Amino acid sequence: MNSIEIRDLVLRFGKTTVLQDLDLDIEQGEFLVLLGSSGCGKSTLLNCIAGLLEVSEGQIFINGRNVTWEEPKDRGIGMVFQSYALYPQMTVKGNLSFGLKNAGASKEEIEKRIKNASQMLQIENLLQRKPAELSGGQRQRVAIGRALVRDADVFLFDEPLSNLDAKLRTELRVELKQLHKRLQNTMIYVTHDQIEAMTLADRIAIMKNGFIQQLDSPATIYNRPKNKFVAGFIGSPAMNFLEGTLDCTGEPHFVVGEAKIPLAGYEFSQNLEGKTQSSFGIRPEHIVYGEEAQKAPFNAKVTVDVFEPMGSDTQVWAHVEGQNFRFRIDGRDKIANGDEMLIGFDPACASIFHGETEERI
Repeated sequence: MNSIEIRDLVLRFGKTTVLQDLDLDIEQGEFLVLLGSSGCGKSTLLNCIAGLLEVSEGQIFINGRNVTWEEPKDRGIGMVFQSYALYPQMTVKGNLSFGLKNAGASKEEIEKRIKNASQMLQIENLLQRKPAELSGGQRQRVAIGRALVRDADVFLFDEPLSNLDAKLRTELRVELKQLHKRLQNTMIYVTHDQIEAMTLADRIAIMKNGFIQQLDSPATIYNRPKNKFVAGFIGSPAMNFLEGTLDCTGEPHFVVGEAKIPLAGYEFSQNLEGKTQSSFGIRPEHIVYGEEAQKAPFNAKVTVDVFEPMGSDTQVWAHVEGQNFRFRIDGRDKIANGDEMLIGFDPACASIFHGETEERI
């Protein structure tokens, strides 16, 4: 049985439609990430599931029960916000127990749940402190603990790590993954950070303008993006796009400027004939250089325009047939602006998108 089912969901604010005819099934125990840029509708969808926004049309089911018009407290959810939302006058223990007291839980049950949650999140020694005495990471652990003590069926996370520094984000990301592994509860996580999405998710729903562009595993979204938007959104640095013509009059190949890229090994998603204006996408990490480039199915000489040392690797900016192109090289390799390099790649790693529809070919 699916943990959450969303059917024909529509949300309007006045004359503005934010979510349109949205359908989504989330499996029991799944970690689903809603990923997209600001304003795409991901937090809005989360708030609809939580009951914090009243839907205009459609239905929401949690564990087979229609909760479309139920209050948030009756939906069996635990929610963690970006802003922590802790009561400053209460201790950590008071924050953890507040919801349980209001729900009428016994003193013994409250103590038991607080003990389990605090051990799981390693905050036992913080129970008598107030939020002002805690670091950002500790506050977020308390916020997660407040959701855990509710013993909810579904946990909702609204960009919970955005206020933390990079090191803490990495640490808490690992802790969240371990937490999900232990609990096996359904978790829905909203973020604009693709690294969080790729590392945490069982499946990712990439959103744009209130629509889900692709719902798939991280590996599938990375290797076989459904359209050009998804391809450009996932990956850091972003995918290279070469604008040109897909020629299927004989052996399929892609023409960009004077260059012809053979497409042996490329898996087409649709059958095309003749010539089609298209975008050829290849990720910077799939580019090889030097001796490896000589053996690649396609290679080209480029001139280094700019390079960015990143420590373990260096990002290089260049041009292929007059179009911007970037790739990675080993951070130990010496390089200078104006250097000529031979680069190459296997077109089997590429993604080709239709010039008009921007759908994968």
